[in-house]
Amino acid sequence: MPAWLRWGLGLFLFAAIIGVPWIHYRATYAHSKRFREVTPDRFYRCGQLTADGFREVIDRYHIRTIINLQNEAKDPLIPQTYYDRQTKVHESALCESLGVKYVLLEPDLLPRNQIPENHPVVIDEYLKILEDPNAYPILIHCKAGLHRTGLLTAIYRMEYEGWSVGASVRELRANGFGDSNCNLANDYVVQYLSIYKRRNEGKKEGD
Repeated sequence: MPAWLRWGLGLFLFAAIIGVPWIHYRATYAHSKRFREVTPDRFYRCGQLTADGFREVIDRYHIRTIINLQNEAKDPLIPQTYYDRQTKVHESALCESLGVKYVLLEPDLLPRNQIPENHPVVIDEYLKILEDPNAYPILIHCKAGLHRTGLLTAIYRMEYEGWSVGASVRELRANGFGDSNCNLANDYVVQYLSIYKRRNEGKKEGD
């Protein structure tokens, strides 16, 4: 067998064994990037999906509201699929075409001299959305679906499901926030979790 043919067969086998599965993995990842069910029929989280990924999630879970937390991409221009990156649509336009409410929230930090008396304003904006029973089911996402998404999911857990800060931190770490980032040296962890007080905390039954 000629050397060029051996090399050609070797490259073909490499592409078949390694390349094709890798491309399939990347396509699947982009389609449903870190999608997780937080509370069945109520609350879901993910990273930035493709347009087809959003369509599938919206249809399957009957999503009514999508909250985008990307300060750097206030109305992302997203590809249809991993394979079709030329055809793009703005996320707000996609939501409108599917009858879904699109909301942009921009996670912020307070100046350090305001800690621990206050929490970031975006938390109040977020809670107003969560107070609306017609907003559910809700899908919340940022770019990676790890940090900003994790923090505001933790607010939801503490406010509506009674989770402790410790339980919320454990879920953050389990979902990829990272042990080295998820501690009191992180300003976001301090302002969004450690000083957060539930609105009904301290109230007695019947108040």
